Amino acid sequence: MNLFFEESGDFKAGVMMSQAGEAYQVEMQSGKRTKVKVRDVLLQFAAPTPQELIAAAKGVCDEIDLDFLWEVAGEEEFGFADLAVEYFGKAPQPEQSAGLLFLLHSSPIYFYKKGKGRYKAAPETALKAAQAGIEKKKQQAIVQAQYVELLKTHVLPESMRPLVRQLLFKPDKNSLEYKALEAACNELQTTAPRLMLACGGLESAKQLHFERFLFEQFPKGLAFPVFTIPATPKLPVADVQAFSIDDVTTTEIDDAFSVTTLADGMVRIGIHIAAPALGIQRDDAIDAIARARMSTVYMPGDKITMLPDDLVQSFTLAEGKTCPAVSLYATLNPADWSVISTETRAEAVPIAANLRHNTLDEFVTEEHLAAGTGEYPHKADIALIWQWALVLEQGRMAKREGFGLRPEQNNRVDFNFYVDDDVVTIAKRKRGAPLDKLVAELMIFANSTWGKLMNDSGVPGIYRAQGGGSGGWATKMAVRMVTHAAPHQGLGVDQYAWSTSPLRRYTDLVNQWQILACVEHGVMAPLVAPFKPRDADLFAIVSAFDATYGAYNEFQSNMERYWCLRWLAQQASQRLEAVVLKDEILRLADLPLVIKLPGMQALPRGTQVVLDLARWDEIDLSVEARLIEVVPTVADDLVDEEADEVDAEVDAEIESIIAPDLVTIVDAVPLADGIDPGEEQPLP
Repeated sequence: MNLFFEESGDFKAGVMMSQAGEAYQVEMQSGKRTKVKVRDVLLQFAAPTPQELIAAAKGVCDEIDLDFLWEVAGEEEFGFADLAVEYFGKAPQPEQSAGLLFLLHSSPIYFYKKGKGRYKAAPETALKAAQAGIEKKKQQAIVQAQYVELLKTHVLPESMRPLVRQLLFKPDKNSLEYKALEAACNELQTTAPRLMLACGGLESAKQLHFERFLFEQFPKGLAFPVFTIPATPKLPVADVQAFSIDDVTTTEIDDAFSVTTLADGMVRIGIHIAAPALGIQRDDAIDAIARARMSTVYMPGDKITMLPDDLVQSFTLAEGKTCPAVSLYATLNPADWSVISTETRAEAVPIAANLRHNTLDEFVTEEHLAAGTGEYPHKADIALIWQWALVLEQGRMAKREGFGLRPEQNNRVDFNFYVDDDVVTIAKRKRGAPLDKLVAELMIFANSTWGKLMNDSGVPGIYRAQGGGSGGWATKMAVRMVTHAAPHQGLGVDQYAWSTSPLRRYTDLVNQWQILACVEHGVMAPLVAPFKPRDADLFAIVSAFDATYGAYNEFQSNMERYWCLRWLAQQASQRLEAVVLKDEILRLADLPLVIKLPGMQALPRGTQVVLDLARWDEIDLSVEARLIEVVPTVADDLVDEEADEVDAEVDAEIESIIAPDLVTIVDAVPLADGIDPGEEQPLP
């Protein structure tokens, strides 16, 4: 006797060898014996052989008219053997019954399985819907195949153009467009971004990086909502002629300075900060805009401002205008440049000049300042501020060393990026240049002074802190954001509250509201300040800013990496000098590009070498290089003459800017505790 049975969702046939209770022992064609339960047996037959039955059943299955079978089945549940009798019009042969069962089982849209050998015909509406779905899938498969062929020839289907960002950064993997893109990439052995570049879906690798950032951080686009420029209160006009010092590309001018010699011989230096907080109110429409963005986004050749341009122009400290400002005046004794008193005012400040680094740097040098030589605007004012800046720096260094830290090393090199029509210029600037130091010291002084003002007034603020205490953040010497005054050991100050860039950072705008409350309301400030002590919303701002600021900094670093690689593409030579930072990590001498060379011979920190840059990739921002020559000199800008070993602070710098598995990075350490170049130069 032969048996036709169901096993694990499949139909099989074999020779029954024996029966024991509710189970048969069946021998299959392969000679293997298996146990089959009685309930799983669908047919018993003497002839043909099991192998012949299966072959004949498949032939019968192919001959049956499926639509007619569905009509014959009716609406009630049925057994396959009963339907076979009705379909064939007589008692069916075993191969006919098995063939009909094969067809029932392989046609799930026509027949629903209800049990072993039992089925029910699908309702007509359900059947038509399923048939339409199958037809749709067939058509989609045809379209998908057409898309694949177009993509393989580097032609982007028109229907995919609006979906480029979605396909690259957050695809619907069930969509035919994604499936086509994936199939084409597999056949071409490439990646989706590279194929999109080849097909014209993206114009350049720069657009790829920029679009990815916009997709993640600005999903609704860069346009600002409609708003009304706020009016500012009538303010007393300061009796000063202030001037700013910024890079040539700066448009959001937050800070300016003034110098006044008083009748008693004392000197009063004013630090004037743009005051959008006088017009923007907490929870108004513009506050919502600023809070959504949290900061201006910087990249070489471009930026995405935190505030709308019209609003920025209303508050920026532009030359020739009298601008609302929060001014910090420090009265100094020029004999030793000690601070006699400080005063904070909200006022309108006349801006006499916007000075630029590109026109001043070659004239304002330490040598010229010491000798009093050179001619440039506000020369006397800059000379006075420079003397005070040196005293401020000396005081900070003493406090920094009091915290147990080594003195700052200001002999490193910073780099400025300038992009014109996709041609990049990368210019070196020695850290600690007089104008940089002058601005940095006065900004640190203002942020520390205003941080103390808020703390003394019992008003919370947003502070940057480093070190202090034990364990966790303090052990790692990481900079963290807190809502109470705490030391910033790296800067050498007792407290440090970002307050000097309110046009560019939301934290500074928040702190400016708090500072104005202290100035206007004195001891009543804790009761009337926009943010009260232990305000949960202030903690939420700190958390949101920290995450957003980190994402912006990562994007800025990626774009600087990209422009470093573009700079390489502009050069004729692929052999460049580099300096060993640590172990296998090197930095090119002419641009802030760091390269990791796994397996490189051990060389002392600061060793100069020559590299052959074999290949670089603007999409994944990688570089392949090999060591050509070791130069027997030491790089002055990286090596401490007393020792070759890397101190903990420089170790932290390198680790903070080198991501695992990335071989290129930008040496952006000065920005770790301040997005504004030149505002804070000490290492974090």
